[in-house]
Amino acid sequence: MKNDVSNSTDARFGDNSKLVYVKPIALDELPDEVREKVNGQGPLFAVHNDAGQQLALVAGRRLAFELARENDLQPVTVH
Repeated sequence: MKNDVSNSTDARFGDNSKLVYVKPIALDELPDEVREKVNGQGPLFAVHNDAGQQLALVAGRRLAFELARENDLQPVTVH
């Protein structure tokens, strides 16, 4: 049985397994080989699942949200 907090989260966000988290990534946080590929583009955003696994790295917050929604996922911003 779920507690009240889980139920209210489900009501706001739907199925929690569909949530993905979007957060900005500083270029200096990236491995050298990835940094070379992005060639100074920015800002970069990572999309993570609820287990913390990075699913994507994209140029721009808007693109991260569009990518998530195209894959039937519900993006939320992480600060």
